[in-house]
Order: sequence, then structure tokens, then C-alpha cells
Amino acid sequence: MKGRATMITAAHLSSQLAVNVLDPHSLLAAFGALGVGVVLFAETGLLIGFFLPGDSLLFTAGLLCTGTADRGLRLSLAPLLVAAAVGALVGSQCGYLLGRKAGRTLLARSRSARLHEGARHAEELLDRYGHAKAIVLARFVPVVRTVLNPLAGALGVPARTFTVWQVIGGLVWSVGLTLGGYALGSSVPNIDKYLLPVIAVIVVVSLIPLVAEVLRSRKAAKEAR
Repeated sequence: MKGRATMITAAHLSSQLAVNVLDPHSLLAAFGALGVGVVLFAETGLLIGFFLPGDSLLFTAGLLCTGTADRGLRLSLAPLLVAAAVGALVGSQCGYLLGRKAGRTLLARSRSARLHEGARHAEELLDRYGHAKAIVLARFVPVVRTVLNPLAGALGVPARTFTVWQVIGGLVWSVGLTLGGYALGSSVPNIDKYLLPVIAVIVVVSLIPLVAEVLRSRKAAKEAR
């Protein structure tokens, strides 16, 4: 009996270790709401987490809280919202503190072209829109939301300014996408059949604030000429 229990435990552990970190459903099935918090912490606080699927993970997790998308997997909304918010906010703050200590050095050591491209876009956001707007807008851009936090620390963005705006942006992003998934799952039957295209749409929609700000700034620049 003891041997059988050991085998079951080992099999369960093996299934968790075999999780696909790029697949939101796989992450949620293995780790649940806690996994959401950990993934968001890694994506927003550690440069090595730039490839993690934050947007689609939040939306899928919210969808699974309704119980309509997958009968074998259901999450509780309240713990999920707490885990998502804590992971996003604590991760960004840690990223900022890491940036103050060794942000430029960490970026220089990375060989990832995608990461360096994200750093370039993050710096452009800070230069073009100022600290407050850039910190909020970066939340909605993959890779940029990873790199901007340590970059803000490395560039000397005031800690109070960064904290206030990263909290605002982090809550809008994490709670907003989660509730968006929950609302859609509650109102559309069999939404799991269209999950991939819906997630693609959500990712595009999440970029709207950035696109709107770019268009607004271009219009203002033309009028100023």
C-alpha cells in the first residue's frame, strides 16, 4: 500500500515537472491559482521570465473560474485575483530593485535578441511618454513589461513614482484581464471551442492603450508643427 502511494505521488510529481510553461492550460492544470502568481512574478520581476505567457494565462485563468470551459479544471475567482495581483505587483517591484542594483549589467550579459529589443522599446516608452504613462502602458506589451521594471531602476526613476504607477498599471492589467476572461466565460457557452482565437483577440485588445497613446502623441506632434 505504501509502495503504491509512493508511485502515485511520483506520477503526480512527474506530471507537474512535465508542465509546458508556454501553455496556459498546462500551467493552470499543474499549479492552479498559485502558479498564476508565480508566473506573473517571474515575468515581471526576472529577466529570464520574458517569454512567459502573462496575458493569455490571466485570461484563461479567468475563463476557467466559470467552470464552463473545462469540467476537469475549475479555479476560484477570489484566490485567483489575489494571486494575480500579488504576483504582478511584487514581481515589478523586485524587478525595479534588481535594476537599481545591476540592471544594465544583467541586460548586457543576456544574448537574447528579443530581450534587447524589448529593452529598446522600454527605454523609448520612458523617453517619449514620461515615467507614469510608460510604466502603465508597458504592462500591456509582452517582453517590454519584463524589461521596463529593471530598466526603470537602472535609469533612476524615483521609487515613489515607480511604485504608485506600477501598482495602478499592475492592477488594471492583472485584475482586468482575469475579469475579462471570467465575464466572457460566463456569457458565452462552450467558449473553450474558440479559446485560441479569443486569446489572440485579447492580446491584441490589450495593446489598444499603447496604440491609442502612440496615435495621440503623433497627432499632437503634427498639430505642434
